[in-house]
Amino acid sequence: MMNNEGKRLLNFSLSNQSKEKNTMLRLLLVTFLLPCITAIGQTTKVYNVNGQLRKAIIYAPSVSSQSQNLPVVFIFHGHGGNADFVSRKIDIQNHYKEALIIFMEGIPGRKSKLDPQGKLNGWQILPNTLENRDIDFFDIVFEDIHTNYAIDNNRIYAVGHSNGARFANVLWKERGNLLAAICSASAQGGLMITGLNPISVWMYMGKEDNTVPFENQEKSIAIVMKNLGIDGKSGVKNADMEFFYGKQDTELIVQKSNSGHEFPKQSIPEIVAFFKRNKKSVSE
Repeated sequence: MMNNEGKRLLNFSLSNQSKEKNTMLRLLLVTFLLPCITAIGQTTKVYNVNGQLRKAIIYAPSVSSQSQNLPVVFIFHGHGGNADFVSRKIDIQNHYKEALIIFMEGIPGRKSKLDPQGKLNGWQILPNTLENRDIDFFDIVFEDIHTNYAIDNNRIYAVGHSNGARFANVLWKERGNLLAAICSASAQGGLMITGLNPISVWMYMGKEDNTVPFENQEKSIAIVMKNLGIDGKSGVKNADMEFFYGKQDTELIVQKSNSGHEFPKQSIPEIVAFFKRNKKSVSE
């Protein structure tokens, strides 16, 4: 059964939704496709979310190594991607082996300049759009993992690339009380994240990005700094990264590369180390 802490956290984050929606989410927490084991510790699950089938690939440590509650990393691909592809591209499971790693898969319906008819997999980029389908998906997977694993609720993280990075920022806005840190690559939160609760953030942006302009992404830095109480003058530079420390033991890393619209695969070990040193205290 889901532990009491997990139930309390999810119920807190859903407190502004109607009781009817809450009940529906719990009733729809159904994993109707038997897990398909394709590798040691890898499980593919399909969830029924408001009548829509949603897929996630879950990597779990071996049972023998689960000596304590598990950190969790949710990973969101870019527009047009899928869970299988991103599990190879952003292979955090190979670097954070003691954590539960969840590759979420988007669905069609989100229209963009590159996909005007919305035929490709994607994520909502604002709260309360696309019927909040992706927030609902997150909520159901969040409850499911608390049913099946012992979870460390102080160590829940989100990683996104491009459209997935924007959705990681939507999660910060809508479920920020659940998260310890996020990594958003090649897309940022913009004005949507103004005034949010402080969590640790890794922001990656390529100076040659032709999909999400570098200049637009830079504008989010000041917003994140204000959220974290950072004055912008206290950074420590190391190669293409600059490190800042904010209130409530938060950390901001701004990585500006000379590349384009990509995920910084070479930085995955450092991103994992960033997650490991950042946790939250559950005080709600």
